[in-house]
Amino acid sequence: MKEVSLPFVARLALALLSIIMIGYLAILGKSLLSPLLFSLLMAFLLLPLANFLERRLRFKRGLSSITSVIVMIAVIYGIMYFFGTQLSELWADWPLLVKQLTAAFHDIQHWISRTFHVNATNQEAYLSNSAEKALATGATLVGSTLLTISSSLLFLAFTLLFTFFVLNYRRLLFTFLTTVFAEKHKTKVTEIVREIQWIIKKYITGLFLQMLIVSTLMITTLSLLGVKYAILLGLIAGIFNIIPYLGISTALLISALITFATAGAAKALFVILAFVGVHTIDGNLLMPLVVGSKVKINALFAFIGIVVGEMIWGISGMFLCIPYLAMLKIIFERVDGLTPWGLLLGEEQKPHPRKRKVYRITKKIKLEEAE
Repeated sequence: MKEVSLPFVARLALALLSIIMIGYLAILGKSLLSPLLFSLLMAFLLLPLANFLERRLRFKRGLSSITSVIVMIAVIYGIMYFFGTQLSELWADWPLLVKQLTAAFHDIQHWISRTFHVNATNQEAYLSNSAEKALATGATLVGSTLLTISSSLLFLAFTLLFTFFVLNYRRLLFTFLTTVFAEKHKTKVTEIVREIQWIIKKYITGLFLQMLIVSTLMITTLSLLGVKYAILLGLIAGIFNIIPYLGISTALLISALITFATAGAAKALFVILAFVGVHTIDGNLLMPLVVGSKVKINALFAFIGIVVGEMIWGISGMFLCIPYLAMLKIIFERVDGLTPWGLLLGEEQKPHPRKRKVYRITKKIKLEEAE
């Protein structure tokens, strides 16, 4: 069969059209694809447990799969219950927080009047106009919040169901992936699938461990600083840290506002410094050691992935972008012709410096080879 060589403009147009169609289909299929992709990640995480139950305890395939899902439900329930108890304490003190924020607002208002000579009447007029606009959209926000809660419960139900099916039919899915391609590519496809399985399992396990360590560090630091709701704010920091770059900023803003309302500006500044310190440790030490460098996507494409994921699927897209970019990175690195794209997604490889020879003359005198 004669191969047809298309000009560059035609190939570029087809590529752009394919990207647009894939994006449009992803938006249309959000209700199905988003929980399905989450379930694949959960299945990778639960696979060792399912294999243990099946091989060591002689469970049937369906029983081992459903037992693994039940264990996951128990862990999720425990986290949500603990988080809910901490949140209830904040809700009980909410009127006091509002009162303290109101007092702080009046202090800021007086400072603006003295510093910038803007009288309180103009400030209140500006705020009242903003408040009217906010109240006009209040009903819409309440409705959207209720819709979000109901859709989240439906999303969780679909995720659990899909996780069970993926675990139960994992051999069938693996056989399909290895036989759908030509025989000559079977070995490479098997290697890619095995590597993706290992990398994603390591990534998700490391992510949960990273979340635990960050939460522990923040709870300890905020407790030493005497911050109220230290446990709640530490949990928020650890959970939100899963979303790269944007998550820790959101947790910082929430923690700083709550601390400002309960303890004043000085302690809020200490909280900001604590967040910066823990985030520095996380980015430079925990992420490379716990999560690993094989799934590390460079900051440019990680940020682009987060923005595109939020545009397509909202918060779930922000969570999913990094692990699936890591999958694409693995595939690109192993497929001929796509290797440059894998290098583009990864971090820049730093050349290993050549070790210079050292000639020691005496204990205090030594000569080093020039660079």
